[in-house]
Amino acid sequence: MAKQKTAFVCTDCGSDYVKWQGQCGDCGAWNTLTEIKLGPEKGSGRAGAQVRGKLAGFTGTLDSARVLKDINLEDLPRFSSGAEEFDRVLGGGLVPGSAILIGGNPGAGKSTLLLQTMCHLACTMEALYITGEESLQQIAMRAQRLQLPTDKLRLMSETNVEAIVGAAQELKPKVLVVDSIQVVHTDEITSAPGSVSQVRECAAYLIRYAKQTGMVLLLVGHVTKDGSLAGPKVLEHMIDCSILLDGSDDARFRTLRGQKNRFGAVNELGIFAMTEQGMREVKNPSAIFLDRGSEPASGSAVMVVWEGTRPLLVEIQALVDDSQLGNPRRVAVGLEQNRLAMLLAVLHRHGGLQVGDQDVFANVVGGVKVLETSADLALLLAIVSSYRDRIIPSDMIIFGEVGLSGEIRPVPNGQERLAEAAKHGFKRAIVPKGNAPKRPIVGMEITAVSKLADALAALD
Repeated sequence: MAKQKTAFVCTDCGSDYVKWQGQCGDCGAWNTLTEIKLGPEKGSGRAGAQVRGKLAGFTGTLDSARVLKDINLEDLPRFSSGAEEFDRVLGGGLVPGSAILIGGNPGAGKSTLLLQTMCHLACTMEALYITGEESLQQIAMRAQRLQLPTDKLRLMSETNVEAIVGAAQELKPKVLVVDSIQVVHTDEITSAPGSVSQVRECAAYLIRYAKQTGMVLLLVGHVTKDGSLAGPKVLEHMIDCSILLDGSDDARFRTLRGQKNRFGAVNELGIFAMTEQGMREVKNPSAIFLDRGSEPASGSAVMVVWEGTRPLLVEIQALVDDSQLGNPRRVAVGLEQNRLAMLLAVLHRHGGLQVGDQDVFANVVGGVKVLETSADLALLLAIVSSYRDRIIPSDMIIFGEVGLSGEIRPVPNGQERLAEAAKHGFKRAIVPKGNAPKRPIVGMEITAVSKLADALAALD
């Protein structure tokens, strides 16, 4: 009788072990290892010996093996999802046979975005929406509230993966949505829905069917308290595209960011606005994030960040105030906390500005999370502006990376950043010397700096 193979997988990081242990050796978490069944061993015993004997005497050629240069490099047959911002994050549209995982906090708008997309696609192709957490009446009420076309999309309330694939085989949809993968289960595994074994086996079953039939599979994943995808951490190597929809409950704008994409660029950003009619695309996000007050104030600077394949103008604000505590506070919203502390040390050492006894607060307006280092110079100048109570001109753009020795390093795509700033009416710019344009930009005065002291002098 074939022996059942088992493994122990960490629910936090996805690392697997041959036996159970109290602590995960990779992430250090305690009591997170759960047992999963991998199925019976194949190729063992007398039958396995016969197969190995046949393979040992095999002298033929493999027809399935092809030379790399003979493979046809035609464009992937993408089709649009109906939203340009969604297509941008996907790399240009949906690819047949791809598996896409969409995560986000509760209330971020995952179901709303997918329902709008599926209603649009159902007008031109067969589409199936599987809901395991909401009733069909709830989905219908949302579609009616959003004024979506409801005469083509097929809905189904099901949590059994075998029943879902059976329905897909009968209806043959081009696009399938499963909301969510945490509630789907298979009868072959005895563990509860949402466990590592259930999530991985159900997702593998659905992905295998999508690859064989060329169907686009959209999976919805939950997010834990620390912001990571619950359970689907083990799915990152199985899926083709991982997307995170971010945005707080009280924020009007939602950011859709690609974390993994086999068919396009990573870290591409799409901007949506949550309205009464659902998720609406923001065609010009720079104009939205630059909606500044009529009265200029100190501690405010405009920077150009590069998100995926396009520049984005955002405002960064800083507030420096006397600390009432023994340990001054360092708070960064939309920025990395440790990088703020490092830049304050550089400002003290190479800028001659001591803020060790001051509370420093930094915020990126609009809820955007800045992940690149081009915001270093703008952040430091905003801090200096708040500390000295001097207003940075409203028509000035700032970007550049600051090194530990006080040097201003160039950043990628400097020409495109300046062109985007000029298009929005900015007349002055402080940029790294390595990003100074070879040809002057009409209507823009550019100050190229190589040291932090030069940037502070240009601000005065």
